[in-house]
Amino acid sequence: MRRRRRLLPAILCCCGSCGPLSGQTALPPGEDYLNWDARRAAAVGRAMRANGQVGGSLDWRVIRTERSYNYKLRGTWLTPEVVRATARLTQISQGLSAEETRALVAEAEGVRDTVVLVEIDPREGSGVIPLDWTAVLGPRVEGAAPSRSVRGASVPKLRDVRALAPTERRDYAYDVFWVVFPLRTADGQPLFTEADREAELVVRIYDKVGKVRWPIPESARRLAAPAPAR
Repeated sequence: MRRRRRLLPAILCCCGSCGPLSGQTALPPGEDYLNWDARRAAAVGRAMRANGQVGGSLDWRVIRTERSYNYKLRGTWLTPEVVRATARLTQISQGLSAEETRALVAEAEGVRDTVVLVEIDPREGSGVIPLDWTAVLGPRVEGAAPSRSVRGASVPKLRDVRALAPTERRDYAYDVFWVVFPLRTADGQPLFTEADREAELVVRIYDKVGKVRWPIPESARRLAAPAPAR
């Protein structure tokens, strides 16, 4: 009887060299987010979401009916990575094409500066958030005031930019604000440098202060860096 050749190893070897597996498509550099699954995209967004509180926990001892005694605070830094994660989740949920998803990213990046989604939930008292609350962004300096910081501006119309949103579902207990921060200071210096490790958002409501922090991604440093000379 003639012995049959064993072809299986050769077939497996051939399959292992035929490009991306698991249904993934080879993409240009910087567009790998189009291959992220929903779990990975959600994790990218979650990494830039931080919780805090404006005012101390014992502020209830002086309750005033015209204002809340403190406020729950949440900040989501909509970095380029988070924008891509949100766009990818939108693509998955709505069946968008790659070109439509790229358009979502381009629309969000047209803002140019950096955006933080600030969520505030007043605790008892009036339950009203005053119009003159402020938000300041800068590098965190241990035990000292930051040497560089910028004040943000609330831009409500950005709620219509689909990729400028968190990857998590909205919690309707919170009021949501799209706050835009320049990535360069008033004197033209980059807000974040290579020496900075953490960014800090400081929110002030009346005389109460709250803070949230994130690690600074390289993408934020690149956006803040001066354009190369021509």
